[in-house]
Amino acid sequence: MLDIIREAPLGQMIRFISGNRLFRYPEEIPGFKLPSQYAAYLDANASTGRATDVSAEKAITHSGSPVTTVSREADLESGSDDLGMRRTKSRTYTAPYSLERAKTEEQLARERTQSIPIMPVETPHGFILVDWYTTNDPANPHNWSSGKRAFITFLICAYTWVVYTGSSIYAASELGVMAEFGVSPAKAALPLALYVLAYGLGPLLWAPLCELPAIGRNPVYIATFVVFFALSFGTAAVDTFGGLVALRFFQGFFGSPALANGGATFSDMYSLLYVPYQLAWWVFAAWGGPALGPLMAGFAVSAKNWHWSLWEIVWMTAPVLVLLLVLMPETAASNILLRRAQRLRKLHPGNVRLRSQSEIDQEQLTATTILVNALIKPVEITLKDPAILFVNTYTALFYGIYYTFFEVFPLTFPSQYGFNLGETGLAFLSCQIGAAIAMLTYFAYLHWYMIPDNLKNGLRAQEHRLVPAILGSVLIPTGLFVYGWTARESIHWVIPLIGVVIFVIGTFFVLQSIFVYLPLSYPTYAASLFAGNDLTRSSVACGSVLFARPLFINLGVAKGVTLLAGLSVVGIFGTIGLYVYGAKLRSKSKFAQG
Repeated sequence: MLDIIREAPLGQMIRFISGNRLFRYPEEIPGFKLPSQYAAYLDANASTGRATDVSAEKAITHSGSPVTTVSREADLESGSDDLGMRRTKSRTYTAPYSLERAKTEEQLARERTQSIPIMPVETPHGFILVDWYTTNDPANPHNWSSGKRAFITFLICAYTWVVYTGSSIYAASELGVMAEFGVSPAKAALPLALYVLAYGLGPLLWAPLCELPAIGRNPVYIATFVVFFALSFGTAAVDTFGGLVALRFFQGFFGSPALANGGATFSDMYSLLYVPYQLAWWVFAAWGGPALGPLMAGFAVSAKNWHWSLWEIVWMTAPVLVLLLVLMPETAASNILLRRAQRLRKLHPGNVRLRSQSEIDQEQLTATTILVNALIKPVEITLKDPAILFVNTYTALFYGIYYTFFEVFPLTFPSQYGFNLGETGLAFLSCQIGAAIAMLTYFAYLHWYMIPDNLKNGLRAQEHRLVPAILGSVLIPTGLFVYGWTARESIHWVIPLIGVVIFVIGTFFVLQSIFVYLPLSYPTYAASLFAGNDLTRSSVACGSVLFARPLFINLGVAKGVTLLAGLSVVGIFGTIGLYVYGAKLRSKSKFAQG
């Protein structure tokens, strides 16, 4: 618990105020001595002026895989990319996420139960790279207890759920906004549409900042969520339509970091085999938030007024923000090791050569590089890589269809089944039920097939991860056809909602598979890919909120939903094509790996 509080923002603030006398790190406690391998290395170098040879059998990297050490004369040229991978001519330094591919989970787990010293490595420029002290170093997020990692997963999912719920929770207020400000239905939908667009734009700025070693993930998470919380008060109390639209946009923009970087936080703590479990919870929170928003707001808006749905955002945000401030530790290894190196250099003037690899990488970053990776690279990859173009287009299509529900449900259930505003909100529970069924099914798939298969046969080609997506691509149009053709007074209301459940199960399988497929196939550009996917999905969803009502009014619910279902059928052929020809496409792509 002390470690969690010390790493959390509140603990860091207390450390700063106390001059680092409270919540000290081991290196700051009087009497701390350098680990023997570092002390011996420095002493040997001081006496010989050369790097000390270290055998490959004893040298171990972050996650425990053997490496060959290098001498001062070795020709090393460090570089970095937007996933945190660090390449050299004679050795490749990689983030823990990628290193897991070299070993089985049993080997990694066995090494982490043993305290094997990790030998330092010297660069050609004389820097001694600061790493984890031992294979079971408690500072390494991969070595944290299961309970601690599960709690952090819960916090990120809660953060994600609040922001996503904040989008759809406004839907119940649209009629009240129309009445108070005298605006059209299209204009009343703008606060929802622009909120969704903004949380797609935000990752273009926040994602690169989270990857900078000097910043890490926590400062971005906390600072933006504090702003999100403050804006929520203004949004709930605003008395002009223009102010409401503007505040909702900035609310979505500042709430977006966890939506883009939550997966990176999970990869900081879990191996490649088990991170899909955390990603599944994350996707569940992402789908569950919009589903529960109308339910939470429907009865409150009916009983009070349209402001109450927005006050509920304040009430949801407050406890999550408190937990983040008090109990959310930094998880980025690049930041943790950078700060460790800084503390070690303060111990003795002779320690100035101690540097983290992330410090060396960061020195080579320029503002231009960061801007290119953040703003240009996502668009460039989307336009130049056919596989990514399909993935972004397809996910944007079904994500946009999902957001049409907030317009089609109010057109269906009150008129066909006599639902009131609160009861229409209850209909959205079908989305939550679908997400729950999909998550449990996916967990079973991981537990009884995928993980045992990987442990026995190793990681197969990346396209093997797309098998659930093929099933999901079939379920998406199936669910839409069921809804479109049965949403009528003569058929019980539960039947179209079964169609919604089927649709959500399909979207969950597709999105989950893609979230695993992308970083495996394009590890160097994973951050850019996720940012580009977020932007594409959110842009289409923004447009969907605005065109959905005219579409369903002009064509009717049955024909309108059938049109969307027909479009989604294309995804079946695209997903199967990606599964069959993905390896060939990757071999021709300058962005892909293997």
